[in-house]
This record gives sequence, C-alpha cells and structure tokens, in this order.
Amino acid sequence: MNTRPVIAGNWKMNLNPDEVREFFQEFRPDLSSGEAPRIMVFPSFVSLFAALVAVPQAPEVEVGVQNIHWKPSGAFTGEVSGTMAKSAGADLTLIGHSERRHIFGETDDEVALKTGAALVAGLTPVICVGEKLEERKDGRLEEVILRQLEAVLPVLSEALNGDFLLAYEPVWAIGTGETATPEDASEAHTLLRDRMVQGLGEDRGRSIPILYGGSVKPANALELLQSPEVGGVLVGGASLDPASFAKIAEAGVRPLT
Repeated sequence: MNTRPVIAGNWKMNLNPDEVREFFQEFRPDLSSGEAPRIMVFPSFVSLFAALVAVPQAPEVEVGVQNIHWKPSGAFTGEVSGTMAKSAGADLTLIGHSERRHIFGETDDEVALKTGAALVAGLTPVICVGEKLEERKDGRLEEVILRQLEAVLPVLSEALNGDFLLAYEPVWAIGTGETATPEDASEAHTLLRDRMVQGLGEDRGRSIPILYGGSVKPANALELLQSPEVGGVLVGGASLDPASFAKIAEAGVRPLT
C-alpha cells in the first residue's frame, strides 16, 4: 500500500475567491520533520481559479473539483464536464460524495458514469462510499459499501492505467461531531481493500489509498492516520480553517527512513 498519506480538504459550498486567497496566505504547515503528505483541496467551481493561482509552491497542494457531469458537453444547465474541469486546471474530482448521493439523488450507476468520464478527461477521481446511520444499525455496512464499490469496479478494471483514490465516509459521522473509531474505520477499509484486490489484482488493489472522511479534526487526525488500512483523510469543516488544516497536514508527516 502507498505509505504517503493523503490529506484532502473538501470545502463544499464555502470559501469565495477572496477567502481562498486569504486561506493560502495563512496555510503554513510545518512539514520539515519527514516526508510530507500528499495535500489536496476541493474548492467550489467559482473558487477553482483563485485556488489554482493562490496555492503555495511549498507545500505542494493539488486542486480538484467537487463534482462533474458524465457527458463531455450538452444541454445540462448548471453542470460542468470533466473535460471543462481539466481544461480549467483541475487535476482531481470528488465522485459520489454522500451529499451528492443523499441530497441530490445521485445513483450508483451515475457514480460509475462520472468515474469513467473523469478518467477519460484525465482527472483523478476520488470515489466516495459510505453507509447511513440506519444502514449501520441494521448491520448492512458491508452490503452498502461493497455495493457502491462494485458499481465502479468494471470502469476501473477497463481503465488499467487510470489513477484513482477511494474514500470511506460514514454518513452518520459527517458534520455531526461523531467520528468512527479507528477500529470502525479499519474494519470498513479492510472490506474495501479486500474487494479491490479481488477486482483489480494484488498490486493495483493494494496500491490505492483509502481515505477516511467524517468529522476529522486535529485532535483525532493522527490516531486515524495510524490505523491499519487508513491511507489518508478527507476533511470537511476542519479544512476551512488554515491553522486547523495545517495541523491535520502535519499529522500526515512520515519519518524519513
């Protein structure tokens, strides 16, 4: 498994262009003690250009978008295609975030279509899966997250050279202050890892980082990042504050060997 952790910030419908510029003026994590993590941010579409201009050279920060449409163009008012996002400078895209699934009704089939469109456009998809509280209480964790993963595996199998990341985000722990324990996260990540190995082969299946997302903050980031099979974190509210996000990034530093 890739040992360089991923620290990703999903800014959702927050931070206008001026606020993005201010964010990067203040974002100064101390990553000097070892190998720096891979840092990503996902601004809103209107703040994408501001983020691309403002990102510091050190630490390096990758910039993505929060959503794309699966068609390259067409009569889809309000939507943005993967090719448009790539042309505008994005390198990554979130796919199937729980808010897209549960607020906007995005289906597993649409997540698969968007995954394929991202790969065609040259974007790296960060594919999100996760269960709701009632599904977890009903003992359906494995059923739900593997069903969501199964929907995209055929697309990923066809795109043999396509890079992607996976993010496990228990819906009950997003923006609620509730956080899955490291053991909870490891359990879900192990299920996902085993299925990726089955579907994509040993080498590729073990090389894909699996991020944990759900009320990640400076106080719990290090413990989560040290959990088995947790290859990074997808941070929501705590990523909006540059000092807070810097502390989380610092938790992802790995000693040089």
